[in-house]
Amino acid sequence: MPELPSYDGKTMRAVFWKGHPYSVSVQSVPQPTILHEEDAIVIITASAICGSDLHIYRGLLGSEQPPWSLGHEAIGVVTAVGEATENVKVGDRVLVPDIPDDGYINMGVPAFEDSRLFGVGRDFGGLGGLQAQYARVPFADNTLLKLPYYEDKDKDLDYLFIGDIWSTGWICLDQSGFQPGETVAVFGAGPVGLLCAYSALLRGASKVYIVDYVQQRLDKAREIGAIPINFAKGNAATQIMQLEPQGVARSCDCCGYECVNEELQPQQNAIINDMVRVTALNGGIGVVGVYSGQAPAPGRPLAGTIPPTLEFPIAEAWLKNLSIGMGLANPKPLAPRLMALVETGRAKPRFVVSKVIGIEEAEEAYRAFERKEEIKVVIRFAE
Repeated sequence: MPELPSYDGKTMRAVFWKGHPYSVSVQSVPQPTILHEEDAIVIITASAICGSDLHIYRGLLGSEQPPWSLGHEAIGVVTAVGEATENVKVGDRVLVPDIPDDGYINMGVPAFEDSRLFGVGRDFGGLGGLQAQYARVPFADNTLLKLPYYEDKDKDLDYLFIGDIWSTGWICLDQSGFQPGETVAVFGAGPVGLLCAYSALLRGASKVYIVDYVQQRLDKAREIGAIPINFAKGNAATQIMQLEPQGVARSCDCCGYECVNEELQPQQNAIINDMVRVTALNGGIGVVGVYSGQAPAPGRPLAGTIPPTLEFPIAEAWLKNLSIGMGLANPKPLAPRLMALVETGRAKPRFVVSKVIGIEEAEEAYRAFERKEEIKVVIRFAE
């Protein structure tokens, strides 16, 4: 059994969003406690800053009323459980996925704000964030994923990304209809895009093109065997089709509604247009990049600057018989397979990590991530 970290038992440090764009703070707040008999309290040992956090950081996404603590991917150790929690025990090392169980079988299509998510505020379940020393996890038996014992602490970083970004990249491939041997174009070489490309190669893609304009990201893509495409040097679809005249079988949007065109100017449908153009006849498109239609509010003051609709080249997509899959990715059903790939050493998604910090460095890390100076920042806690 791993040794439990010890804190003062009263307060903890956590990263907070207060509704001011491009600003977060690290502050002391009360530690969470068991509220329901199916809860667990987890001491976080590693968390991370995600591209989705930047949508909040920029004032575009989140609950109506700030403040709230940030973060939605973490691993840790269970330190307390409610009376009805049976499978998860104190001392278990666990993965905390970004979407916890809500205790219901959901048959309908929920509104975005009805989703229960860590680190997005009270309108999304009010669960608190995982960029913190402790977290309360609801319905712990059905939410937490037990990790096997391992001595190599670097393996933390492989398991960590199963809770969000690696699962999200993998699911984007599924949305596109990917099959082994096919060609793939991934738009966006942030952490999700890099792990989407990595997953495509792991799953037997013949070629993977990855589109971005940040050289550090493109260099990392080349290191894993993907073919980098710098769209600032010319339209991405045009560049890819010079190499693949018939187009690629599958395209994946791992960026979303904050995308820019080749002049690096905001254009909400830039990636959608390129994907429809570059995807071959009878091909498929996957979209895991965020497209949110929230109205402005104090917790998301700039949400109204990006409209909830966009122009879509439907005639071309229809004529090419393209299929499109999209939506919020849920890691839990996929997690056992990805955990097996890590446990056996077949996959090491930690390659996306560019910096490991302590929580007190989080404010500067957010600024560096926003400036695209870091690919993926992990927050480690003492243990």
